[in-house]
Amino acid sequence: MLELKDIRKSFEGQPLLEGISFTVASGETVCLLGPSGSGKSTLLRMIAGLESVESGRILWDGQDLAFTPPHLRDFGLVFQDYALFPHLDVFDNAAFGLRMRNQATGDVRERVAQVLDLVHMQAFAHRRVTDLSGGEQQRVALARALAPRPRLLMLDEPLGALDRALRDEVLGDLRAILRETGVPAVYVTHDQEEAFTIAGRILLLHDGRIIREGSPADVWKSPGSAWAAEFLGSGNVIDGTVAGEGWKIETDLGVFNIRCEHAHQVGDKVHLLARPVEVTNGSVLAGTVRDVIFQQDRFKVVLDNGLFVYRPVSPEIGQKISVQLAMECLG
Repeated sequence: MLELKDIRKSFEGQPLLEGISFTVASGETVCLLGPSGSGKSTLLRMIAGLESVESGRILWDGQDLAFTPPHLRDFGLVFQDYALFPHLDVFDNAAFGLRMRNQATGDVRERVAQVLDLVHMQAFAHRRVTDLSGGEQQRVALARALAPRPRLLMLDEPLGALDRALRDEVLGDLRAILRETGVPAVYVTHDQEEAFTIAGRILLLHDGRIIREGSPADVWKSPGSAWAAEFLGSGNVIDGTVAGEGWKIETDLGVFNIRCEHAHQVGDKVHLLARPVEVTNGSVLAGTVRDVIFQQDRFKVVLDNGLFVYRPVSPEIGQKISVQLAMECLG
């Protein structure tokens, strides 16, 4: 099991990672999700041993890895830019780690055949990697990482260079491969949809801290903060002020009575999350359609009051509509 304890790192005198702690259990895929600059790739490089740790500990099965060089950690690493050897063919790229360990030729041949079959690249074994598509190159990079049977697989924005169709295809295959092999994985991405598809558990990073942790369903259902809700696109985030117990919240869109478990005082500034619902007991708000954006199987409808809702059928620009919203307090 991988365990991080109170990891801290600074860059040019400014804190980059502050008190990061989490574990990755056997067979688990943990996703570090956050925007650029949140520290997620730096954290991955520290686990790999490519970046130093200022304070805190990184352990594997209780053993501190502080003095273990990268090549002895037995971790596999997959990068966004593939990092393949252009002068080698597919087979030799996949075999590289095994040959570095001086494994017997027959064992190398057998293992490479297994991993190329796993990533559906067995028919390309003797093709130059420079003649492959981006998706095919990423499959080779994954095969190379898996060939030595790593005890942990780390993936740093592995699908970032692929177009949407290829990304969806490779992501589905990667999910199946992780399930089949049972290798624990740490997956870094800024893409929420990618994270929700691949992860068993999500760690949401912001300003160098883990601000939300949980299963994809739990994180989506309860983002826990205004920043998380806006980053995930969970719904409309509305600023409000506590005007009375119960809690009565005043906003620019009206006054709402919200069930809230936070310890607010009258006058406190709060954030509300408003999500469209199909029931008739939600808060009803009206607005004029300002913009309509087609998103695959639905339309994102933006209203003149700043709210957005999703509809299966596109309304007309300028049309007045009413929406049912479930309101909750984010604190």
